[in-house]
Amino acid sequence: MKVVLDANVLVAALATRGACAELFARVLAVHEYGIDDNLQSEVVRVLRDKFRVPEARLAEVVALLEGTAIRVVAPALEEPACRDPDDDRVLALALAFPAEVLVSGDEDLLVLSPWRGIPIVRPREFWPMDRAVSG
Repeated sequence: MKVVLDANVLVAALATRGACAELFARVLAVHEYGIDDNLQSEVVRVLRDKFRVPEARLAEVVALLEGTAIRVVAPALEEPACRDPDDDRVLALALAFPAEVLVSGDEDLLVLSPWRGIPIVRPREFWPMDRAVSG
């Protein structure tokens, strides 16, 4: 399955243990995930500024993302879909990838589901979809 993980999911996966870390491990093992420069930059910024992750660890995160994700160049949406431009960039990424699911904890994105045919789900809602496609 082609998956886009929003920055809040990736940050939680990389900075903490728990459901998002398990989800990310599953995506790495079984699925494809897309990322663009904007999303990667946001993840690195939050890890550095909010979690005070050292530069050496941030370099490891960048290497992981660049080595495992499918890099996408996503053109801007023709019309805004969210009040937050960062959310529009995630939607543009999901559309350009093209994602079969967008996983997010952001209420501004979740209320749009499905958006242009792409389900937008919370991390816990991803697992039934994973089971359905993985057997």
